[in-house]
Amino acid sequence: MTATDHALELIVTAARAGGEKKGEQIVAFDVSEQLAITDAFLIISASNERQVGAIVDAVEDALREAGAKPIRREGQRDGRWVLLDYGDIVVHVQHEEERQFYALERLWRDCPAIELPEDVTRP
Repeated sequence: MTATDHALELIVTAARAGGEKKGEQIVAFDVSEQLAITDAFLIISASNERQVGAIVDAVEDALREAGAKPIRREGQRDGRWVLLDYGDIVVHVQHEEERQFYALERLWRDCPAIELPEDVTRP
């Protein structure tokens, strides 16, 4: 089983929104083989708490416009790691320090990476 086309569309939409707010190190993984609760993870880094909030707001706006409704949002108060659960996808927006410490890429490295458009991945 692989991530659905709908999940992949949402990942690209969220990644673009995060990139427009200067999100960095944007990567996505197809976790559908490993998890029954979601198809894909998107991870975005931010250099400070304000930027985490700006990226979260942009992602939520873009996904709302795409017709996606969030199931859960966690971590907003601290602004260091915000998790947005949309069922088909889960978006992690992390402060750079949390990203390095928790190393989600290492945890999910056995899952296939989702190729993101060049306009999202270029520095």
